[in-house]
Amino acid sequence: MTAEQRTEAAVGPRRRIRLTVAYDGTAYNGWQYQPNGVTIEETLNRALTELTGERIEVIGASRTDAGVHARCNYAVFDTRMRMEASRFSYALNQRLPEDIRVRRSEEVGADWHPRKCRSIKTYEYRILNEEFPDPLDRLYAHFTYLRLDVEKMREAAAYLVGEHDFRSFCSIHTQAESTVRRITALTVERNGSVIAIQISGNGFLYNMVRIIVGTLLEVGSGKYPPERVKEILEARERRAAGPTAPARGLTLTDYEFLTDEP
Repeated sequence: MTAEQRTEAAVGPRRRIRLTVAYDGTAYNGWQYQPNGVTIEETLNRALTELTGERIEVIGASRTDAGVHARCNYAVFDTRMRMEASRFSYALNQRLPEDIRVRRSEEVGADWHPRKCRSIKTYEYRILNEEFPDPLDRLYAHFTYLRLDVEKMREAAAYLVGEHDFRSFCSIHTQAESTVRRITALTVERNGSVIAIQISGNGFLYNMVRIIVGTLLEVGSGKYPPERVKEILEARERRAAGPTAPARGLTLTDYEFLTDEP
């Protein structure tokens, strides 16, 4: 059966399906379509178009950067296919590469939009802090042999919690109208040789989490005192902050929708 025949047999009223998507971002040029590399969005669109026989373009919740991973990003798409909403995840996973998986599929309201709902996103950044790198962690953690002072990193992190102008902590290429964001929680924990930085907030600027991590690494290694972070915030200047940490250590771990309304 051709895609056209399959569509004619399964056509129904238009509806909106929400996908919970997990992926290893190593091989991808980020979420959003790019002309110079394969992306998560492009791969989902191709699989959905093949499945439904319709031209599908998903709307993603978080446009993660190249090399960044996710356990629970969200995307929606519109279709006239009659398939039960929960079955889309099974059908898509048969068509997707092993480094992308749809963990759940469900029907939502026709006007539900993942980027227009109030939400809290949580990212985790993993740092391997020991004498030599571990090859099994090379794709999922940033390695440094410099001994990091976690207590000082926590002191520095405390300055960032709350609502602030994070202009110093975003890429100069950001297109955001406002650089004010609210961080609801920022923790730094060591478990053996692994340091995990978890950061939650109502939204993040381009490269914001990775620049925060790069700045906390400077504090942990002794280059900056913890109180320097307050000065960096007040400077509102990207050059005042630390470097952008590598993408491979970063994973979108949680996405909580507080309401279905903007």
